[in-house]
Amino acid sequence: MILLNEDTKCIVQGITGKQGSFHTEQMLNYNTNIVAGLTPGKGGQDFLGVPIFNSMEEAVEEVDINSSIIFVPARFAKDAAFEAIRHLDLVVIISEHIPVHDSMKIMAYAKEMNTTIIGPNTPGVISPGVGKLGIMPTHIFCEGNVGVISRSGTLTYEIASELTHAGIGQSTAVGIGGDPVTGDNYVDILKRFEKDDQTDAVVLIGEIGGTAEERAGKYIAEEMTKPVVSYIAGRTAPPGKRMGHAGAIIQGSSGTVESKTKALNEAGVDVAVKPSEIVDLLKKVM
Repeated sequence: MILLNEDTKCIVQGITGKQGSFHTEQMLNYNTNIVAGLTPGKGGQDFLGVPIFNSMEEAVEEVDINSSIIFVPARFAKDAAFEAIRHLDLVVIISEHIPVHDSMKIMAYAKEMNTTIIGPNTPGVISPGVGKLGIMPTHIFCEGNVGVISRSGTLTYEIASELTHAGIGQSTAVGIGGDPVTGDNYVDILKRFEKDDQTDAVVLIGEIGGTAEERAGKYIAEEMTKPVVSYIAGRTAPPGKRMGHAGAIIQGSSGTVESKTKALNEAGVDVAVKPSEIVDLLKKVM
């Protein structure tokens, strides 16, 4: 497993908001190690036994924390992320609609501080049997040895469900986020899975727009020893039209299903036409 393991100790930023409180309860129910919450002005209270602090500085003085999950509204997300980056190793940003210039500043600061960012606009990370830092439905995942990387939350759920139904468990599933500017990308996560003893194969779920999947193909061809299979969403999307995610837009000949499929095929990656084909492709390579 990668990113989220038995040593992860997480603080929830925005724990008392509607989304933060709902998903904190779900994460606790999945035995995730949530050790603190953060909501300015609510310090000294608790939520389901989790102590709440007014600031990150207060929290890290009182509790051993190494990761954060952020549920705050978009307009406060940059400040929340900076506060987390300053102190922690891993920051998962669930928040949507963060302005691109804010995301760019977040990623620049994270690089400076050597902090790993997942997101924004991500379903998060789940290591089945250990915990989740995110919003994914846990019942569709099961423990196993296949890593999953995706830009799409719903496709992650669909394919994870197909894998679980076929008896193929997952080591970790990571949603890298659908925005044009995100933290860890496909290559970053592939590198982690390549080094992970508990991951034997990887499913890469892509979509139209950008060149992230093409760059992943180059890394797979040159560095990856573990088998990878893929699915690319957006086969019927008309050129120039944004489909769902802010990053999902085709410009010219790049960013198309065809260009991504070609790059992955050249790296030895079989690309499914339908999500339901992923199980059979995996069985061929494992």
